[in-house]
Amino acid sequence: MAAMLEVGHLGIRFGATEAVRSISFALDEGEVLGLVGESGSGKSATALALMGLLGPTAQVSGSILWRGGGPAPVNLLELPSNDLRKLRGRQLAMIFQEPMTSLNPVMSIGRQVAECALAHGNARTGRDARRLAIAALESVAIPDAARRYGDYPHQFSGGQRQRILIAMALINRPRLLIADEPTTALDVTVQAQILDLLRDLQREHGLAMLFISHDLAVVGQVAGRVAVMRQGQIVETGAVLDVLTRPQHEYTRSLLAAVPTLRTDRERPLAVLQQVS
Repeated sequence: MAAMLEVGHLGIRFGATEAVRSISFALDEGEVLGLVGESGSGKSATALALMGLLGPTAQVSGSILWRGGGPAPVNLLELPSNDLRKLRGRQLAMIFQEPMTSLNPVMSIGRQVAECALAHGNARTGRDARRLAIAALESVAIPDAARRYGDYPHQFSGGQRQRILIAMALINRPRLLIADEPTTALDVTVQAQILDLLRDLQREHGLAMLFISHDLAVVGQVAGRVAVMRQGQIVETGAVLDVLTRPQHEYTRSLLAAVPTLRTDRERPLAVLQQVS
């Protein structure tokens, strides 16, 4: 059976800068793929290309075949903007890295979640949208969601704001969820809670998920497969356990060596990423 999402030789340029260089990967229905690499490796640019959210200055080549909407695949790079807009939010959804830049500070969180349902036809009336929004907020464990429907983003903690973004992404029951560094700005305890929540929701709804992170250890808690990116290229891919325990590429070994553990000698400086070819 063909993969639900198939990326073929994707390239992204911004003027003379080549951000992503002919990468290919596939994602099956219900699968979680981790995309990992240091800052500037091209992970977020790849995610934005999948969602059709790159700016007009970006030059994109290759193909992004989507088979989640029917028997015939569609190339997302060739879809008219109106057709792509209909897919976005309904079949494809994304959680961004920083909630405070993604949420409107002068609109209540309930209205923001409800607008996602109204925009994609899952709710026909404001009352329906409110009901769906409260249910979505409850599904991500926002306490007393009905009462807090009218509260604003600044009235919530960082972890709660990230949960609100997850509710917005999942309210229309998409087939694919892209999570772009969803735990980077959170402390370790809240990070673990968000990872648990994403795992539970992914299994409950049978989501395919592309989980993007710079941290192999975090990816290992969520994904079944992992692709390692460096300087716009995928240098290694495989089952998470294999990559974590038997990395084949020198860059992957360098990434793992840079992560401190309980056994790390605190008297020695942390390892740094090596300039590998």
